[in-house]
Amino acid sequence: MKRWVAANPADSRQPVINDRIASQPQARWLSAFKPDTVQQEVADYVTAAGDQVPVLSVYGITNRDCGGPSSGGAPDLAAYKGWVEKIAAGLGDHKVLIILETDSLALQTCLSADELAARNAALHDAVRTIKTADPAARVYLDGGHSGWNPAADQAARLKAAGVTDADGVYTNVSNFNPTDAEVAYGKQILDAIGDPDLGLVVDTSRNGNGSNGEWCDPSGRALGQNPALEPGDAAVDAYLWVKPPGEADGCAAPAGQFDPALAHALATN
Repeated sequence: MKRWVAANPADSRQPVINDRIASQPQARWLSAFKPDTVQQEVADYVTAAGDQVPVLSVYGITNRDCGGPSSGGAPDLAAYKGWVEKIAAGLGDHKVLIILETDSLALQTCLSADELAARNAALHDAVRTIKTADPAARVYLDGGHSGWNPAADQAARLKAAGVTDADGVYTNVSNFNPTDAEVAYGKQILDAIGDPDLGLVVDTSRNGNGSNGEWCDPSGRALGQNPALEPGDAAVDAYLWVKPPGEADGCAAPAGQFDPALAHALATN
């Protein structure tokens, strides 16, 4: 996005996108499976953050998105384990928020029972690997969103993936549900898990107008609340812009590609 802003100073949309979106902190997605370079990429990112708290969205689980628009990831879970180990090695001792594998627990329809057990074990191992390498890291697991699975069901999925060894749960990543609905849903999940040490993260990047029931680049959406750590609710660790506003879901443009028309619409709606 910042590259687009720098490269397009004469575009009439550029000032609004620069002021409303590019100025806000957003997650760095590790979605390309590049085990040879990911450790250095992570180290450079967290070092450049200085005293700020960087956010990394780790998105490379095998059979990602069940073959949907964001399909890809590691070729197998052994390769995934090695990739995560290199990510962890790049963190140093920096405080960082890790959004671990969006949709990996909410979306399981493509997995057999054995594949699900293996995925849960891989996610649990990823949590422990990151936390062991960098005790200052805070790791959050997939809570889906308030319009998807019942809270009790999602809590059971999270417990099976080792959430009690993590720092909490995130919801609404790449979705549009209102913040109050997501906070209420997240608290229901946390209550069902029953661990008072866990916190909640909500993605507010595109939920300013709520959801119209569509998930793939729907029209009429707007930016949500600005990112904030400790936003005033004891159960909520952060509001984050995990999904960078203006990056497509896979309909207006390929998933993850920046589309200035989408960004401008979010900033002006």
